[in-house]
Amino acid sequence: MGSVTDAVLAQAAPEELEHAALPEEFTAAHLRIEDVDVFRGVADKDVRKTLRVGPVPMPEPAPDEVLIAVMASSINYNTVWSATFEPLPTFRFLASYGRQGGWAARHDQPFHVLGSDAAGVIVRVGSAVRRWRVGDHVLVNAACVDEQEAVTQGDGMLGEHQLAWGYETNFGGLAHYCLARASQLIPKPAHLTWEEAACVPACAGTSYRMLVSDRGARMKQGDVVLIWGATGGVGAYAVQFVKNGGGIPVGVVGSPRKARALRALGCDIVIDRSELGLGEHEGDDFEQAIADGKRLGSAIRRETGEDPHIVFEHVGQATFGMSLFVVRRGGTVVTCGSSTGYRHRYDNRYLWMKLKRVIGSHVANLHEQWECARLFGQGRIMPVMSSLFPLSEVGEATRLVQRNDHIGKVGVLCLAPEPGLGVTDPERRARIGEDRLNPLRPFAADAPGALAVAR
Repeated sequence: MGSVTDAVLAQAAPEELEHAALPEEFTAAHLRIEDVDVFRGVADKDVRKTLRVGPVPMPEPAPDEVLIAVMASSINYNTVWSATFEPLPTFRFLASYGRQGGWAARHDQPFHVLGSDAAGVIVRVGSAVRRWRVGDHVLVNAACVDEQEAVTQGDGMLGEHQLAWGYETNFGGLAHYCLARASQLIPKPAHLTWEEAACVPACAGTSYRMLVSDRGARMKQGDVVLIWGATGGVGAYAVQFVKNGGGIPVGVVGSPRKARALRALGCDIVIDRSELGLGEHEGDDFEQAIADGKRLGSAIRRETGEDPHIVFEHVGQATFGMSLFVVRRGGTVVTCGSSTGYRHRYDNRYLWMKLKRVIGSHVANLHEQWECARLFGQGRIMPVMSSLFPLSEVGEATRLVQRNDHIGKVGVLCLAPEPGLGVTDPERRARIGEDRLNPLRPFAADAPGALAVAR
């Protein structure tokens, strides 16, 4: 009997996958608990020092879980947080989860397999899994929810026990194998390669919920939407959702290179923050934030004739004061993160006296993820991968994101031996057009260990 790894790579039939032998160990990008204090007193917390790639034990799927042979994954900013042990070491999350007992105890280990994206092939299903089979091609939603919690029936993201998969749980996607609940699974768009598909769920789903879902900003046709970090993962998808929904995207970036990439995405209005002299606001410098907000607002009105209806926020401390100031009376700031810091300071008068709203948003529930994937299947939204790395170079890939030197998404090949594999509907791919499918590929960063991919 051959190994399941060989069977997956040979594109074996489901019956062969079911009977192929699982390895006792598998290769994974992981942290070790003994490294938790390695950055104490260190200014540059270089993730390459803590991200290890090597063998970890193979876990057994719980009754409601599947085991997936991961063909490709991608880097999200939570991998940077994990590898720098900030704001908290993720081993605390694993220990807390493990204290629930039962199947959760498997997650409390002296190692943490990271990764909140995955595209791959199901190779084992738990006894309680009903809607998925061995051999199915799937993506994984990063929201790991308790479907027996009552509020989850209304919106999985409101559950008290919702966890970020591969960040607050173990056995994530930056590995040859991963564990996921059946309630996390999304059908892989058949026309996408493994690496393209792996760059979709976490960031595209997050953007979809923020802008399109009735739980987000409820963007409508003609809305002016200011998008910070518009060439990052969530930002590049936000540009596309705004365009697809009849809105007017106004993208903010920090360099001429990123401005060119933003134009390649089809963004209507491109603002290079360095040309406007927009600073980063830390502390209580409300006056500077307002002064910068006035310059930014003037630039937006000059191009659109009006103030933005929505501000798409994920930068956090450095931009939030400006965001709240610049959005129109009655407008909405929707936020999903704080990559520059969590302590947001702003002048509250501009919130209450101008009837503005702030909406917190986190990942996406399963229905939102399926609806998001459907738009990819229709060819209305495109993957935003630029750079691609092998799993062995995950440290370099994550360092690129840590330094904000990337554009779009940074993909990682796991079990897939080369780029370009995984397409099971070449006709649809041809109809959409190869030249449209990867608008940010020409902007891949030159970095050690990166794979050469067609541009």
